[in-house]
Amino acid sequence: MKYIINIGHLCGIHPKEKLFLQGEEMKDLGVIDEAWLSVDGDRISGFGRMADLDIGEAYAHGVIDAHWGTVLPCWCDPHTHLVYAGSREGEFVDKIQGLSYAEIARRGGGILNSADLLHEMSEDELYQAAMQRLREMVTAGTGCVEIKSGYGLTTEDELKILRVIRRMKNTSSVRIMSTFLGAHAVGRAYTGRQGAYVDLVVNEMIPAVAEEHLADFIDVFCDEGFFTPEETDRILAAGAKYGLRPKIHACELASSGGVEVGVRHHALSVDHLESASDADLVLLRGSATMPTLLPGTSFFLNMPYARGRQMIDSGLGIALASDCNPGSTPSSDMKFVVSLACIKMRLLPTEAINAATLNAAYAMGLAYDYGSVAVGKKANLQITVPIPSPDYIPYAYTRPIVRQVILEGKLFTFY
Repeated sequence: MKYIINIGHLCGIHPKEKLFLQGEEMKDLGVIDEAWLSVDGDRISGFGRMADLDIGEAYAHGVIDAHWGTVLPCWCDPHTHLVYAGSREGEFVDKIQGLSYAEIARRGGGILNSADLLHEMSEDELYQAAMQRLREMVTAGTGCVEIKSGYGLTTEDELKILRVIRRMKNTSSVRIMSTFLGAHAVGRAYTGRQGAYVDLVVNEMIPAVAEEHLADFIDVFCDEGFFTPEETDRILAAGAKYGLRPKIHACELASSGGVEVGVRHHALSVDHLESASDADLVLLRGSATMPTLLPGTSFFLNMPYARGRQMIDSGLGIALASDCNPGSTPSSDMKFVVSLACIKMRLLPTEAINAATLNAAYAMGLAYDYGSVAVGKKANLQITVPIPSPDYIPYAYTRPIVRQVILEGKLFTFY
C-alpha cells in the first residue's frame, strides 16, 4: 500500500462499472480538489479529500507527494501504427507543394513506401525503434496503447510486425493491444489484382496470425481508393472465425460504407470518420461501436476534422486517438490531440479528457480496468505539475506538464 498525497485536482472519477460515456455524460469529469489516492499492488484501493486522510497512516505505508499537481488516468491511445521503419518527410514536402494523401498513394507512395522500408529491417531493429517511441509516449502521459500492423503487406512482414508488438507487450509496463491490419493497402506484388490480395489476407494471413496468437483485433482500411465494404465484410467475417473483433478505418476520405459494415460486425470502434455522413452517425446510435476520432491526422494533412461536437450533441460518445504513424500523423502526443479536439472540434476540455481516457480505453476493450479513477481499477496515473484547473491541460497546448507517471502501480522511470 502507498499513498499519493497533496493532489490539487483528482480527475476522471467514474463508477467502476461505467465503461464509456455518451452525450451529456461526457461533460462530467469527476473531480475532487485537494485529494489523496491510495494504491495497493497494481490497483487503486481508495481516494478522498486530504482533510479526511489520516496522514500518519499514509506516511507509515509510504507516500508520493503530488505537490498539488493534478492526478488523472493515463491517456489511452486506441489507434496507432507505432511499429514502422524510417520516416517520410519527403512526402511531407510533397503535401506542402499541393499533393493530397490520395495522390501520393496513387503514385505508389504512402503506405507502400513504409512497407518497402520495413521489409529491410530486422525484428530487433523494429523493436528498438518502437520501444523508443513508446517511451516518449509514456513521458507524455500515455499508459495504454493499441498498435496495428499494416506496413508489411506480405504474410511474413505482417507477422514480423505483430511479433515485435508481442515482444513489446512482454517487456513493457504499458498495456498494449495488438491489431492485424493486413488490409491497409494492396501490396506491390498485387498491383492491379486487389481481389487476389484480399484472398491472401483471408486465406493465408489471418490463419497465420491466429496460429501464433499474435493479434487481439482485426482492422481494414475501408475507404475510397482502398478496400470496399464488400471486401471489408469478407475480411472481418474471416477474422471472426478466429475470435478477432474488428476495429476498422472508416470514412477518412469519403463516406465509404465502413461505418455500416463496422456496426454490422459489432466492431469495437470505427476510426477516423472525417467524412462520415449524417446517415453514418445515425447507424452508430445505440450500437456498441465507439466512434474514434483522430484530429492529429486532420491537422497534419490539412483536411477536415470529424464532427465531434455534433456527435456528442446527438447523444453519441466519442474516443480520441493519436494515429501515430510515419505518413499522416508522426506524433503520439495525446495532450496535443486533446487540445485539437477542443480547438478544432469544439469539445469542452472535460469532454476531450474523457474521450482520451475512459472512452479511449473502451475503444480498445480495456475500460473494465483502465481509463478512470475507481477502486479496483489499475493504477495507471499521470501526475502533473501544479495547474489552475483541468481545463488548463488542453489550454496549454504545447507545455509539457507531466511530472510523474505510474504504470500498474509503479513509478515509471523517465530518461
